[in-house]
Amino acid sequence: MTRRPLLLALLLLALLPTLALAADKPAAPALVAGTDYEVIEGGQPFAPVKGKVEVVEVFGYTCIHCAHFQSQVSAWKSRHAADVHFVPLAAPFGGGWTPYAKAFYAAQSLGLLDKSHDAMFLALHSDGSLPLRNPAPQEIAAFYAKYGADPQRFIQAYDSPAVAARMQQADAFIQRSGVEATPTLVVNGKYRVLGNSFDDVLRIADQLVARERAGAKR
Repeated sequence: MTRRPLLLALLLLALLPTLALAADKPAAPALVAGTDYEVIEGGQPFAPVKGKVEVVEVFGYTCIHCAHFQSQVSAWKSRHAADVHFVPLAAPFGGGWTPYAKAFYAAQSLGLLDKSHDAMFLALHSDGSLPLRNPAPQEIAAFYAKYGADPQRFIQAYDSPAVAARMQQADAFIQRSGVEATPTLVVNGKYRVLGNSFDDVLRIADQLVARERAGAKR
């Protein structure tokens, strides 16, 4: 006599609650153009990577909503790392946005973003170690020195033609994508995500990523 049928029966019994929960879980509501997202006519990805769906987050370090969104979008990015190319893009909207947009692209050019990105939000919105308005380049450089930057080299990058070019490239993408507020997600250059809450934004992004993934397979 074999014990395999008994073991299979016990396994099925153990799985029944999970299967019931999966069956009871409501399907995500179908997306509605104009309500959940806007189609970007003639839109193009910012920096496409073969085999991945691009999701750009247009943000600003001085934006309190971006600071509140950061932990959620970071977790979302981690869950989708296998097939989503996630691109944070600092919006050079001018005025008080400019110094920290330049700081983002300077840090990016020096390979400091992974270590400093979350900390910059905290410095501006939690501990107040950096001013929201009119920071001196030296103040910003001192912040990045905590993450391995040579202050003088950072200031050189901050004021470099390369960073100015990255600012222009970001601005061109933002303009052609119709982005007017932060944070905003843009999926594959085609869709500008709307939504009524951060959870809603990420739900919509999930479905648009799935749509693009399915389209690529076809």
